[in-house]
Amino acid sequence: MSTTKTEPDTGAPHEDTGAFAWLRALGPRGRRAFGGAFGGYALDSYDYFTLPLSMVAISAYFSLDNGQTGLLTTVTLVVSAVGGALAGILADRIGRVKALMATVITYAVFTVACGFAPNYETLLVFRALQGLGFGGEWAVGAILVAEYASAKHRGRTLGAVQSAWAAGWGLAVLVYTLVFHFLDDDIAWRVMFWTGALPALLVIYVRRHVRDAPEAAARRAASAERGSFGAIFQRGLLRTTLFATLLSTGVQGGYYTLATWVPTYLKDERGLSVVGTGGYLAFLISGAFIGYLTGGYLTDLIGRKRNIALFAVLSAFGVLAYAQIPEGADGVLLVLGFPLGFCMSAIFSGFGSFLSELYPAELRGTGQGFTYNSGRAVGAFLPTLVGFLSESWGVGGALALGAVGYGLAVVALWGLPETRGRELL
Repeated sequence: MSTTKTEPDTGAPHEDTGAFAWLRALGPRGRRAFGGAFGGYALDSYDYFTLPLSMVAISAYFSLDNGQTGLLTTVTLVVSAVGGALAGILADRIGRVKALMATVITYAVFTVACGFAPNYETLLVFRALQGLGFGGEWAVGAILVAEYASAKHRGRTLGAVQSAWAAGWGLAVLVYTLVFHFLDDDIAWRVMFWTGALPALLVIYVRRHVRDAPEAAARRAASAERGSFGAIFQRGLLRTTLFATLLSTGVQGGYYTLATWVPTYLKDERGLSVVGTGGYLAFLISGAFIGYLTGGYLTDLIGRKRNIALFAVLSAFGVLAYAQIPEGADGVLLVLGFPLGFCMSAIFSGFGSFLSELYPAELRGTGQGFTYNSGRAVGAFLPTLVGFLSESWGVGGALALGAVGYGLAVVALWGLPETRGRELL
């Protein structure tokens, strides 16, 4: 005769501690919202990187110097501040899902239009207009998912959304490698832009399956102040808005310096072929993808501010090391790409949750859209500065300016509160 000992039923719900507990906790509606935001940000990344990957060919086609080439990136990022602010206001006034669809359609249409540009000036205009949609997508998608996520899992959930950037970047590098391998450069760069029509398919999915989080939508609808641009500069939120903008400026200034100029650095100064450049970028992007996911877990574990500070310091050292690798040490260049991609991406994992937690529901879109994208616009002047300085310093030497941006981010953290565990109200 044998007996089996059983645990008493206490009536307490079983806590889900699995690796994907954060995803299951979203529920069916939240997971559909996650899918829409992830897809939107991946394709946002894809459309953005059509330019940096094609810059050498575009520069040759229109006979541009590095300053003019860098301006193409800067104008995209500067106008994205306007797009981000407008999208944030729209998200607070008409809802997250409708604003998300508007941003995706905008960046897709003008990315395709870039492929038809007959001259540099037209390309500059189309790229600026692309920035309107590019600037708003992340802020709107991040808020949509944040309002479904629990306080316990919000960091890793938004970190997973952020990892879509690496997925879109990787897809862009794959398409770039194929297109530039089989086509002449004079037509290949146009084809790259034409493939930017892909996001139109995502809009169909979002329209049919994705809805705003009900509780947040109800709180937003009950407020008479929703979508008020002036409200984020009032006494209670002014300090938050200023320091969050400074934080975004530093982090994105460092990031876009690398994202814009590394392909050119690898191809022009290191003498790598298109296929070779793609291989080096694969290490960088792989590190980025894992960095986004790891940073998401860490931001829940150690807090938003500590996560950002840790990876800002590591990214600054990584940029300096990457830019100073001597000629002939291409093996070191390859290996260092992984930790560099890891650190400069892990820093972003806490942004979606951090900025969402700094503002109330009725101003969440406006606040997050403004601070993230204004920081992007100001930080965008670093890629242009690198372009001009590269004439005398070389691209590799000028890349070291990215470290300045990360230092600025650490300073900005002193003016912001820690928000880990904060419920969204």
